[in-house]
Amino acid sequence: MKSEHMLSRRGFCLCCMGVASFAATAGWMSPREAYAEARGLVSLIKDSAAKSVIATHKLRNDITILEGSGGNVAVLGGKDGLVMVDAGISVARLQMTEALSALSPEPVTHLINTHWHFDHADGNAWLGAVGAKIIAHENTRKYLSQVQRVEDWDYNFVPLERSGVPKHVFSKENSLKLNGQSLAMKYYGPAHTDGDISVMFGEANVIHVGDTYWNGIYPFIDYSTGGSIDGMIGASDANLAASTDKTIIIPGHGNPVSNRAELQEFRDMLVAIRENVAALKRQGRSRDEAVAAKPTAAFDAKWGNFVIDPDFFTRLVYAGV
Repeated sequence: MKSEHMLSRRGFCLCCMGVASFAATAGWMSPREAYAEARGLVSLIKDSAAKSVIATHKLRNDITILEGSGGNVAVLGGKDGLVMVDAGISVARLQMTEALSALSPEPVTHLINTHWHFDHADGNAWLGAVGAKIIAHENTRKYLSQVQRVEDWDYNFVPLERSGVPKHVFSKENSLKLNGQSLAMKYYGPAHTDGDISVMFGEANVIHVGDTYWNGIYPFIDYSTGGSIDGMIGASDANLAASTDKTIIIPGHGNPVSNRAELQEFRDMLVAIRENVAALKRQGRSRDEAVAAKPTAAFDAKWGNFVIDPDFFTRLVYAGV
């Protein structure tokens, strides 16, 4: 059915719960509304991921995007083994293993997490267990090592198995040279969470920016773990500064092959809506009054057609201005 196809193909983390409820409600639901409708939605998402089809997008310099198990996964092949950026959801291990084997017979030797969220790091455990060196920001390790609540999802995440917790962490920057690529990892500061990093494949001019960029849809901002609307804008500015018109930009969600012009449009959307919501808040409008004023209206036709709907995105922005 259409809703299952959209869920498995785009894997929009636990916010996908609105998709899971689409057929029953004939409309989009915010995450909190969906949680009011059903229990065990993490299991629903895992069930969908377990049946997902992994789509392969070959880029250049032996870099490939695997789409379909949570966030967009980048894979770099070569004699040093496979290098992954993000791990997807663990129940899709079979499909991910098949997709990786189709790329190369080499094992996964390195895994870099762009941040801690379930749809990007749940696969850490099995990849770590088969020998992948897991690298992340220090805050990502913290959240994966403890019970972590996300208020907007009304959910408590348990710690990952020890094999999935990153053992190699950094605070600001890190670099590797693997498979002929200079990999530069940079911390943004608080953005989607307070543990987000970018990963630049230098010679290929390809950058994975994680969930600081959702291509063509309103993004989620996780205030429970340090997210910030201003930080999201700042991360977009940093990614624009790090890219050129020839750079391939990999977003955390949405169409996985993007570019600087599309990222600029995303950044400009964030800035405009932030200003609209901030103006309403300065006028003394309550959150519900700000939502009713429809500060996202000029952007909804393009950006508001998936799980983070205009009202929910307005509430997220309101919380941060």
